[in-house]
Amino acid sequence: MERSFPETLAQLLKARFPLLYLETYEEQRALHKIGAVAGNPDLVRVPRPVWSWTRTAGLVQPGGEVRAGTERATDALRAVQRIDEPAVLVFRDLHPNFPDAETVRLLRDVAEAFRTGRHPRTLILMSPVLELPPELTKDVTIVDFPLPGAAERRALLDAMIRSNTANGRLRVDLDEAGRERFATAAAGLTMQEAENAYARAMVSGPVLDDGALDVIHDEKRQTVRKSGLLEFVSAQIPLDEVGGLEKLKYWLLKRNGSWLADAADYGLPAPRGVLITGVPGCGKSLTAKAMAAAWSLPLLRFDIGRVFAGLVGSSEHNMRTALRTAEALAPCVLWIDEIEKGFAGSAAGDSGTGARVFGTFLTWLQEKRLPVFVTATANDYHGLPSELLRKGRFDETFFVDLPTRSERAAVWRVHLRRALSHPRAAGDLLFAEDLLAELSGLTDGYSGAEIEQAVTAALFDAFSERRPVRRDDLVRAVMSIVPLSVTQAERIGALREWARNRAVSATGNDDWDLTER
Repeated sequence: MERSFPETLAQLLKARFPLLYLETYEEQRALHKIGAVAGNPDLVRVPRPVWSWTRTAGLVQPGGEVRAGTERATDALRAVQRIDEPAVLVFRDLHPNFPDAETVRLLRDVAEAFRTGRHPRTLILMSPVLELPPELTKDVTIVDFPLPGAAERRALLDAMIRSNTANGRLRVDLDEAGRERFATAAAGLTMQEAENAYARAMVSGPVLDDGALDVIHDEKRQTVRKSGLLEFVSAQIPLDEVGGLEKLKYWLLKRNGSWLADAADYGLPAPRGVLITGVPGCGKSLTAKAMAAAWSLPLLRFDIGRVFAGLVGSSEHNMRTALRTAEALAPCVLWIDEIEKGFAGSAAGDSGTGARVFGTFLTWLQEKRLPVFVTATANDYHGLPSELLRKGRFDETFFVDLPTRSERAAVWRVHLRRALSHPRAAGDLLFAEDLLAELSGLTDGYSGAEIEQAVTAALFDAFSERRPVRRDDLVRAVMSIVPLSVTQAERIGALREWARNRAVSATGNDDWDLTER
């Protein structure tokens, strides 16, 4: 059973671990919890006052008195070694000093002194980023500091409501369930971010009601923008706009709502995700967008290339930040387009950084507990690492082939309906089944993207003469396109052969016309 932060910290303090590391942005909340644990004899046996150090204030004793001449980290670490009493010392933002060999050596000296001293003492490094020099990896124990839980978020909300209603500045129209919805909506935010979100919701109108939930969701989108690694995608595409792929769409619809409490009551785990491979231009990315819209979940696009951008040594931190940001918006859909390119060459050429980043992603994909549904698309199976295809990473692997006759009819129907929704373009062109049947027959071997391009080309031809679209425009546009099935026939054949025993066909069995292939 997983322990809470207070339980874990109490155990480490009782065991006299000399060096701990907390990766968190929430300094004050972390200090409060550390003080509550360190000062409780029921938890740690020997109570320990909490000291703190920052580069600006120096070493501050429990009573608030500052040790003179301790602004420099090295001076503070030397002073720490001379403390001969039980203590917990919290050093904030020490990580910029780690390239300095003297600082690293002093930390190792502190670890040795605390480990062998007669009084229980522990030094806690607190920083928003996890940076450790190799020399300290065996001396430092990393402790997870979780984001505020449901009870903390609810307590904050109730306190802010009491404060603002007592002075008459706020009217509240929320029942018990409504307050729970607000507390749940702020899941994944730090306490400061949750406070900001609640404050915005309370000033967004004369009454605090369910309509203000959009403000909370907007604040969560801010976490995505600030990360710089994920992109919030507005997904307004109905699943019906995806032509064909009936088996894949049926699979997705069956899992709608499977992250809710009702599914947990059935003993169902939240779905992990799906890997969609296949021929380029056949609807893989469109399906990812339509899926998020059908499930009414936020869609986050993860560009893995951004993980490897920036400062040397920051890639692993970037990956962890991106994954934590996605978890902050759970439940959500995390879309990774062309995943094979993002992890290409992950095991060589970069001193192992790519392999470590890939390993971090795989571990998270396997062990994640929050409902982040990963939708990964891939065009080239050669670039897919074998570890990614192992069972347990994704719930299913689907193969998207060139559309069948019935699927082409569905694709034509979608694009013609969209094009002919404008009266000037439609004219008297009959949107009839015989036209769809003719166009479907003419486009054997065409991808969905090529059919869309044919409709666009026909519109341009008609617009150039300032007239409606005609059947001949569509036929001429189709005949002018050389499809991918011709220019890359060998590649598509290899894709089909690879997928034969490795993936599930995204096309419904009833859609196959065996005379076509």
